[in-house]
Formats: sequence, C-alpha cells, structure tokens
Amino acid sequence: MNDNKPLILLSNDDGVRAKGLNELIEMLTPLGNVLVMAPDRARSGAACGITANEPLRYRMVSARSDVEVYACNGTPVDCVKLALEKVATRRPDMIVGGINHGNNASVNVHYSGTMGIVLEGCMKGISSVGFSLCDFDPDADFSLTAPYVYKVARKVLSAGLPSGVCLNVNFPKATAGYAGLKICRMARGSWSSEWYEADHPRGGKYFWLTGKYTNLEPDSEDTDDWALANGFVAVTPVTVDMTAYNAFGGLKDLEM
Repeated sequence: MNDNKPLILLSNDDGVRAKGLNELIEMLTPLGNVLVMAPDRARSGAACGITANEPLRYRMVSARSDVEVYACNGTPVDCVKLALEKVATRRPDMIVGGINHGNNASVNVHYSGTMGIVLEGCMKGISSVGFSLCDFDPDADFSLTAPYVYKVARKVLSAGLPSGVCLNVNFPKATAGYAGLKICRMARGSWSSEWYEADHPRGGKYFWLTGKYTNLEPDSEDTDDWALANGFVAVTPVTVDMTAYNAFGGLKDLEM
C-alpha cells in the first residue's frame, strides 16, 4: 500500500463476503488505501461486544495494491481492535462500518455491530462513520448510495470530526434516487413482540428474535426515522459520552 495515501480501516457485521462490504470497498478506494478486517460470518446485533473467553484468529482473504482483506472469527469490535494492533502498519485516517444490510436508525444504533465498529473507532480517537441501507436483501442494490458515501467519507477525511463524535448514516430503500440528505437526531423508538415462540420437535420451546418497531414520535420532522420515511439519507452525529448532564441537578442531594 502507498503510505502517501490516506488509510481507511473498514469492517462490517454481515460478514466478510457480504455484498454491502465489498461494494463499499470499491466506493472508498478512490479516497485512499483500504484495510478490511471483517467477521468470517454474520455477526449482526453484536453491538460493542468483544470476545473474552476464547482465542481469536484472522487470515488474509485477498490483497491488491490498494486493498487488503482479512477475515476474523471475532465480533466486529474484535476486528477493529485486532486490525489496529496487529495488522495496520500505521494509524488509520478513518474507520468505516458497513454498508450494513438493514436499518440502523433510532434505537437500533445501540444493538448494531456496524455502529459498534464506529463507536470503537471514535473511542480510539479516529474519525469514524457507519453506513447502512434499509434493505435486508443479501443482493440489495447499493448503487444509489455511492455518491453519498463518497461525499461523506471525503468530508470526514478532509475535515475530521469533533472529539468523541462519530456519524451514523442510513439510506432508505429506493429505486429512483433519494430526496436529499438531512442531518438529524435519533428518533425515540421502541421494539415490542420481540420473540417468535415455537415447539421444539424434541420437546419444550425455542425462540427466534423478531419484533415490531414503533416510532414514538412519527410527526417529528427532525428525526432519522422521518428522514428515511420521506426518502432522505439520514446522517446522525453520535457521541460516545453517554452522560446525562441535565440530570445532575436532580441528583445533587445524593452527594456526600
């Protein structure tokens, strides 16, 4: 790899062979060298999870002059940690997660392995962005996302992001283009009916995670849910500092 070009570390939670990841590689190579360390299988919902009780391994999948691709048997965050310490020959200029097959807006950011990648990069002090397309199809069409990915990634590479801030970018499913791009906040949402229950053929029950998502503020036009529902690309700045500063006053009487 050319050390004179920016280095972009890329991972995902759909696995190293996912279409979204491999399309994103080609979108990012005009901006620099791309180092990929991704899970060897789908790890959706891993959030910021790490592997503490079993050893990790990684292997090279492919390499060319501007791209190296590795697969790891760990979580998305494991991939970032391992790549930074054992594979990257220099500090990346940017860390990117995606392109995820599925929606990571609203409260989904808390469960998302894609955003786990981004939050880990942010905690390491590296400008980080997550990209997700609201389409779970393994063969989803990512072509409409390309100019927006390039624009956002180029902006972050050139200007950086404030300390402790990363970006969550979600694309609506569309066939004829997007209405535009909006900077917005997370919608307040909630999941319910989260388990599908069935009889196990050998007795007892088994459960599959499922669920129904509800936007609790559907009329608020400044949220990511509203933007996506109206055909806009939703860009949400996310902070790793989860301190509720506005709650300090009501808790002061607890101090000793």
